[in-house]
This record gives sequence, C-alpha cells and structure tokens, in this order.
Amino acid sequence: MILSDRSICRRIESGELFIDPFDPKTVQPGSFDCRIGNHFLRVKSSPSNLLSLDTAIEYEEIENDSIVLPPQSFILATTMEYIRLPNDITAFVEGRSSIGRIGLFIQNAGWVDAGFEGRITLELFNANSLPIQLSAGRRVCQLVFCQMDQPAQNPYNGKYQKQDKSMGSKIYKDSDRHAVNG
Repeated sequence: MILSDRSICRRIESGELFIDPFDPKTVQPGSFDCRIGNHFLRVKSSPSNLLSLDTAIEYEEIENDSIVLPPQSFILATTMEYIRLPNDITAFVEGRSSIGRIGLFIQNAGWVDAGFEGRITLELFNANSLPIQLSAGRRVCQLVFCQMDQPAQNPYNGKYQKQDKSMGSKIYKDSDRHAVNG
C-alpha cells in the first residue's frame, strides 16, 4: 500500500517516519519531494581506464551549492533530507518528471529498504546534448513510501547505513563477489 499525503504527514508527526529537514510544501498526494544537497562525487580517472567490481573506486569529492553536469556524464549527489524508515515502510526513489524532461536521469537503484537511515545517494546522468546546472535545494526526486504487510525480520543494516553525504559504490565489499556461477 502506498502512503497518501495524509499518512505521510501523520507518520512524520508521530515520529514513526523521520525526515529532516521536513518541509510540508514538498509533500505530494502520494509522495515526498527530496531536494538535492551540496555534496557530489565524480569518478576519478583510473590508470587502467577500467572500473572493476572487485576493487574500490576512487572519487573526486565536490562540495558546492551548484554544479554543472556536462552532456553524457555521470555524477553522484546526495539529498538534503536525512531520512529514517521504520521496519515496516520501504520507499521507491523516482526522478521528477519535470527533471527527466530536460534529460536528467535520477536514480538510486530505485529502492530504499525498511530500516534504512541516512541521506540518499542519487545517481545522476545527463542524457542531454547541453550541460545542466544543478543547485542545492532544488526538488529533483520523490520518495514513494510503501507500507509492508508486516515489519521486516531483518531490517536494513548494510554498508550504506547512516550515510550523511554522497557515497560511492562499495560493491567490492559484497560477500558474494568471488562467487562462480555454474
């Protein structure tokens, strides 16, 4: 079940759902708009010109109230909002339609698990032929909250828990990274 605007506000007021800073003007009929923060990561060039899933990736860290994303380029960003989901609510992250219509694709693997706490790292790709300027505080994506049928037996407590800024990939830490498919 997707939470309505009234349910989102009621759960915020009760403290069951935590969003900080919370601006009631960003609550939509069935979602909550998140704003882009001022912390960004750009993948550094690698001597091998290859990214591997088995080794840590180096990132250039950028803290600024605005950034220009060149055409056909990728960057990580963070939300202004720090969230804490209870063990029975999960969230989808969706880019806002108005943002997608200028060629900015926003993703975060699309899913936030029950029990997650932190700022959400967003993957941004400029599919346009022109640069796009991004400014901190601009609404760029939305969270659609879903009530689970029961609380998670094992709520999220993974490698991105309590992140407070853009966080690069930690896939190299996956325990199954050396598994061989037969």
